[in-house]
Amino acid sequence: MFPLLRTILGLTLVAIVARVGALLGRFQQQHAPKKAVPRRMFLRNVVLGSVGVVSLQAAAGFVYWMWPLKTGAFGSVITVPASVVPEVGAAPYRDQAGKFWLINNEDGLLALYWKCPHLGCTVPWEDGQGDFQCPCHGSIYDRFGVLIAGPAPRPMDYMALTVEGGNVNVDTGDIIQRSGYDPSQSVPYTA
Repeated sequence: MFPLLRTILGLTLVAIVARVGALLGRFQQQHAPKKAVPRRMFLRNVVLGSVGVVSLQAAAGFVYWMWPLKTGAFGSVITVPASVVPEVGAAPYRDQAGKFWLINNEDGLLALYWKCPHLGCTVPWEDGQGDFQCPCHGSIYDRFGVLIAGPAPRPMDYMALTVEGGNVNVDTGDIIQRSGYDPSQSVPYTA
């Protein structure tokens, strides 16, 4: 009851104050002497107004240009169908949209973020060697994403995943750093 009364009172007061302000404005216009605006002041105001408008447009364009665009599926949950999930010990599945490798090991599935923890290069899978090798600075990672050699400071990061009816849901917005491999990082999978 009280908020309703306060709202009605506020709306009434706003209307009254607006009418009083309008009357005072008309009164001031009638009794104020009319002055012509000097040419110099007019030109100064036009130039400053133009510069202000152009500056605001440039600032708005810069903000629009620098604002990151959320394009693609990266950062959301991506579903990998059961038909493309690799067998245990097989080469990993590469998901281009999600920027991850889905690998099936003896402990279960891992979704490894393909960005190298060293300087952010994309780390490809080398079929011949059976490991991940960063082409930029030579970091080498095993099937679990654990650092074997190279300048990288830690293992490859991984993403949280869940298994539902054979399909794998990978949360590409949940990238987890780690210091080593623990079997609890893998999710058991049966097709």
